[in-house]
Amino acid sequence: MSETTPQPETARPLGLGARFVGILTAPRQTFSSVVADPRWLLMALLVVVLTGGAQLWFQSTEVGKQVTLDATIRQIESMGVTVSDEMYEQTRQAIMDPSPARQAFSGIAMLVFPPIMWAILAGVAYLVFGVFTGGNATFKQVYAVVVHSSVVGAVGALFTTPLNYIREATSATNLAVFLPFLTEGSFFARLAGMVDLFIVWWLAVLSIGIAVAYGKKKSGGVAFVIFGIYALIAIAIAAFQAARS
Repeated sequence: MSETTPQPETARPLGLGARFVGILTAPRQTFSSVVADPRWLLMALLVVVLTGGAQLWFQSTEVGKQVTLDATIRQIESMGVTVSDEMYEQTRQAIMDPSPARQAFSGIAMLVFPPIMWAILAGVAYLVFGVFTGGNATFKQVYAVVVHSSVVGAVGALFTTPLNYIREATSATNLAVFLPFLTEGSFFARLAGMVDLFIVWWLAVLSIGIAVAYGKKKSGGVAFVIFGIYALIAIAIAAFQAARS
């Protein structure tokens, strides 16, 4: 990851399927094609459909509803909020028997939220690696990189959703699953829960894509910045939750 990335202008265009598979198997070469021809709309639709479809199916099952309810209550309590019987019942009704309006809102949110988050993430990357350090990639190129890196998240959703259904629990791939001896609710347990294997994979792929977009930047240095930011956020959230619980 320490080698200088190739110039993307020489890359040949790839189809949607080739780009999807390439992000998983040959990210550097695939991102060279993406940066040279930054088409992102079809990939964005594919990622949203795969991820949203998995989520909607899971939340339509009784197991998924109960798991979502339990996870929601734990998340509220992790912020130091005491869940009263009335609050629990309101949350239970909203999740276990959602109204048509709530279901429609959830569907719309799954379509609208990802592009907004991609835009925010692309904007941060554009500022950090472009404006602040003199990179010459366009925002469209960076946005296309961010969208294509989300293929890892879509694959993660397809992989973890059946596991969550079988296990009747969420977060089948975070580090806490492999460290059961940690005291529940402690700082280290919460920090381990913040480290998900698919998130780590996604950040590594994103680092390669950003490095390719900016040509002369080394992916090792980009990864250091991206993983550093992720680590600081994870530590801050875990410390806050441990202090409040």
